[in-house]
Formats: sequence, structure tokens, C-alpha cells
Amino acid sequence: MNKLNGIHLSHDKGTKDCKTIDFPLPKTVVIPMSQHMGAPCNCLVKKGDPVTKGQKIGDSEAFMSAPIHSSVSGTVTDVIDYLLPNGSVCKAAVIETDGAQTLCPDLKAPVVNDRKSLIAAVKESGLTGLGGAGFPTHIKLNFDPSKTPVDVLVINAAECEPYITSDYRELIENTDDVLNGIKLVMKHLDIKECKLCIEENKPDAIELMKKKTEKIKNIEIISLPSTYPQGAEKVIIYSATGRIVAEGELPSNQGVMVMNVSTAGFIYRYTQDGIPLTTRRITVDGDCIARNKGNYFVPVGTKVSDILSHCGAEKAGKVLYGGPMMGMCLYDTDQPVTKTTNAILAFKEGRKPETTACIRCGRCVRTCPLSLMPLMIEKAYKEKDVEELKKLKVMLCMNCGCCAYACPAHRPLAEINQLAKGLIPRK
Repeated sequence: MNKLNGIHLSHDKGTKDCKTIDFPLPKTVVIPMSQHMGAPCNCLVKKGDPVTKGQKIGDSEAFMSAPIHSSVSGTVTDVIDYLLPNGSVCKAAVIETDGAQTLCPDLKAPVVNDRKSLIAAVKESGLTGLGGAGFPTHIKLNFDPSKTPVDVLVINAAECEPYITSDYRELIENTDDVLNGIKLVMKHLDIKECKLCIEENKPDAIELMKKKTEKIKNIEIISLPSTYPQGAEKVIIYSATGRIVAEGELPSNQGVMVMNVSTAGFIYRYTQDGIPLTTRRITVDGDCIARNKGNYFVPVGTKVSDILSHCGAEKAGKVLYGGPMMGMCLYDTDQPVTKTTNAILAFKEGRKPETTACIRCGRCVRTCPLSLMPLMIEKAYKEKDVEELKKLKVMLCMNCGCCAYACPAHRPLAEINQLAKGLIPRK
């Protein structure tokens, strides 16, 4: 087993045995036109328009984009300027639900019989990577096999962040969908081998998948050490294949494609029913959740405040999209669930530790999976030394937070690394 540095966390997977259930349909949803890396979509609806579930309400001709579909049936009550968590602004459709959840009459299962039709179907589905990064999946699938042949598909089911169990539930509840999605992608993209990677703290999922694949020679189930950030793309590629994705490279440059386990399951389901990505399975947990912790199928656009109200956490001090290590803190609980949301975590407002001087202990270096030097990056950032930041390979940082977690002086190293990247001119 190839292994990189990292840290050991308390996993707190208290919802792992909570079967996914449907979240109560909200009265309104807010659906932003940017839920992916790349260009935002143009809003295709206006105030007063009726919509149906699965209807395309946003699209773009830009290369890096993915269409947006309505998660509910109802009426568009407004099209607003919406402030995204990253500070940019896009349009968002506000829809009042009618309770009927009427499916769009244009929906139908796509015909997928080759590479081209698979990529076209995935694009039309609006799928972005369900691991949280939001990279449009059809672009990932559309590699040039003559230039960057891909021979290994790595399925990421590590789910190494504390609390989150949504991918685990996909493995347990939709095992056949996951395997059929893997087979579909391998067949039409001519990928010879698959490595399905699961952290060892999920022994029942590992046993189940090994049993299901015991007669499938080209799908290998790999049990990974429960070390954070095992699920990070570069880390899981090295753990599963021993291949190193260098600075500036994509996984395809090393003959690898990484796909989240929930992404694989969705691809197969879409080829069967033609229903686009309008619902997310999310984990709801945290020490402020008074009731109804668990996993839910939530319509995209559902306000986080509706979820907190349902779970008795209206007075939470801190609410996160995603996990406590790489998740994003919400500035407003009226922000909606998007395609990239895999968890809503609500916590009491904890005391922020006092930051003290660096004692040169080196823990940040020893825990960094990519062997970066956060203490030197911090110095170069303060001096605005762009050339030194380049030499220190700051752009390799994946903002996993291991350095800040390990620092006994409580220095905001991960935050500084991210700010330092902003000083590097982009091509």
C-alpha cells in the first residue's frame, strides 16, 4: 500500500446506520445558476413562469459549464442576484413549490451506446462531481485517448471527513447502481481497470463490495487506511496506483480518472430514468442537531434554514457546507443546498484558540500529504514574495487543513496557503 502523510481524526460517523429518507418538500427553493466550476448558466425562466421537476432552467454555451434543472414543480416568483459563498454573484431562480412534484414531460432515458452518447447524456443530466468540487463530469469524461489514454478508473469512496456518511449510504443502499455505473463508464471510455477505494473504517461496505465483485476481474476493492485526507484526489491516486500527479497535471496525464462513488451511481440511474441532477443525498449532523440527525434526499435549492428548523438547530452558532476540515462556513442560513452539498453540519460556537508564535516544531511539514512547508509559505506570503511562493509549490496545496490542525500555535496556515495562491498569476 502506497501511503502519504496525513492526520488521524475522530470520525464521528454517527449517522452511518441512518437510511436515507426524503426531506419534506419546502415551500420555496432558491436555485443558483452557478453550482459548478466554470461559467455560470443563463437563467432560462422569468418571474411568473410555471416549471416542472427536471425542467432545464439554466444553461450556457461556455465550454466549462453544466445545465441547471428545477428540483420542484411550481411557479417562479423571482429571479434574483445571488451572492455565492466565494463572493461572486450570479442569477438565481426563486420557485414556490406546488406540492405536486410533476415531472417535466420532456424527460426520457437517454440512449447510450458509445463514448459520444455517454458524454452527451452526462452533460444533459447537469452532473457535476458529487465529491464536492463541482467539476462538470462530462468534461472529465471527454479526455482525448490519443493524447492522454486512461487505463485506470479510481472510484473515491474514502469519505475521510468526520461526520459525513452520504457516500457510505450510496454504497450500502445503491450497490448495484454504483457497479453498473462503473461498468458503463469503463465500457464506453475503454478503461481497462477499476480500483474502488474505501477507508477501512467501513468494513461492512468493503465486505459487501468484495462480495459483489468477486467474479468481476477488472474491478478491485481497495481498503485504505483511515487517515485524513485519504479522499483527496492526488492522495487517493497515489494510494491506489502509486502514480504521482505533478504540479500542473491532471489525473488523465497519468492515465487515471477519479470519480466519486455517488457520481457513478447517479450516471447509471440517469441512463435508466432520464431524471437530471435535482436532488442531493446529504448528511445532517453536529452537536446542535437536537433531533432528526441522519441522511436525507434534499431537493437542490432547499434553504439550509429549512433543514435546521426540521432538525431543531435554529440557534446553531456555526453551520457548514460539508465537513469540518474542508467545509465552508455559511454566512447566512438562507443559502440553499446545491449540487456540490454533501452535508450540513451545525455546531455550537466554539472558542477560537489564541494564536501564538511559531515554535519551529515542524508538525505542519510532517503532516502535509504533499510535503509542503507551510511555515515557509506563511513567511513568503507576508513578504508578498511571489517567486518564493512558486518555489515552495504553494499551488500544490489542496487546502486539506492538516497543517493548521497539527499546529500547536494555532496558526491559520491553511487559510494563509489559500490566500497565498491568490498572489500567483494564473495562465
